[in-house]
Amino acid sequence: MNFEYSLEFAQKLDKQDPLNGFREQFYIPKLKGKEAIYYTGNSLGLQPKKAATYIEQELKDWQELGVEGHFEGKRPWFKYHHYFTEHLAKLVGAKHHEVVSMNNLTVNLHLLFASFYRPGAKRYKILMEAGAFPSDMYMVESQCKHHGLDYKDTVIEISPKLGEEYLRTEDILKKIQEHGEELALVFFSGVQYYTGQFFDIEKITAAAHQVGAIAGFDLAHAMGNRPMQLHNWGVDFAAWCSYKYLNSGPGGVSGVYIHEKHGLDPETPRFAGWWGHKESVRFKMEKGFIPEPGAAGWQLSNAPVMSMAPHLASLEIFTEAGIYNLASKSDLLTSFTEFCIWEACKNNPNLEISVITPSLPDRAAQLSLKAGSKGKQLFDYLFEHGVIADWREPEVIRIAPVPLYNTFQESFQFATLLQNFLK
Repeated sequence: MNFEYSLEFAQKLDKQDPLNGFREQFYIPKLKGKEAIYYTGNSLGLQPKKAATYIEQELKDWQELGVEGHFEGKRPWFKYHHYFTEHLAKLVGAKHHEVVSMNNLTVNLHLLFASFYRPGAKRYKILMEAGAFPSDMYMVESQCKHHGLDYKDTVIEISPKLGEEYLRTEDILKKIQEHGEELALVFFSGVQYYTGQFFDIEKITAAAHQVGAIAGFDLAHAMGNRPMQLHNWGVDFAAWCSYKYLNSGPGGVSGVYIHEKHGLDPETPRFAGWWGHKESVRFKMEKGFIPEPGAAGWQLSNAPVMSMAPHLASLEIFTEAGIYNLASKSDLLTSFTEFCIWEACKNNPNLEISVITPSLPDRAAQLSLKAGSKGKQLFDYLFEHGVIADWREPEVIRIAPVPLYNTFQESFQFATLLQNFLK
């Protein structure tokens, strides 16, 4: 599409957008009494208007039914995780028994590492991106220590080439081949939090399997952001949070995917808890753990119902909108936003901006702007003028034009602010 740098063109795109009505299903934060341009859905998504109703329903059932709410009420708590299965399976491209909603992200990654990181005398190394999200780095470091291994000897970190901002897929695949005989696990994010790069999960997984390694992913910034086909791609395991693009509330419940070749095998090692015990005999309270088939067999405890209620409210919106429809709008919206940024730069010599996010198809609903020596000043200026963005040291402003609630008009307005910076 040939873009035009004008308010009229942006408004035209909004009128033509088949998803433009979904914005009305969310609360938009205000700054100085006006709706903000909210560009931090990659950090904390907005609240669905029906989230409170879903929480209130569970409070009502608790109030009126007490413990009987586990088996009575509108959505009995005993099977609460089942209400999420179809929604999650569609988002990640999985079979129903391969997904479950439970715990929080880093907790789930530790549980998955307990199952799938099984270092041997020769095959014990982990390949991951340098500069991964800190929680992943800390988790991996502690896993190394847990196994009595030294991080520097165990973890192979791969960085972009000198002078480049993001990783090339061919370099990742080459590194996997190079260390194939000693690799136990290839562990990557789906979308790199700092640059917004969407990794080629399918190719990375295939390369890992070719050398005999397990392939696992942290999908915190990919879930609800890009369509995925984890089952068809052969991914062994993945986990994600729900409070970013999934709009399910601060600290919201996580989810996991476990390929059926592992999940349907009761001998797959795991840490067990009673909610992962076979559902049909769970309340017999007998010794001897019998795992529920599939990812549900990794559950430890009862579903955190009050946290999961807004998650369900949001997932229903995603199913209504359709992840492929959202991705299509996202591509157009992010491309238009980038176009407007470059037009603003042409009109303002005070702007020191470069975009360090790859081009399509290797990106998602995020643009990371390297803002130079005036970066923090620009970030503060944007906030003063109604833009809620995200500052990441040392010099990056992250913006996330989210297709569910951001508009093309906001993209133009954002660029207009850039154009007027320090003028």
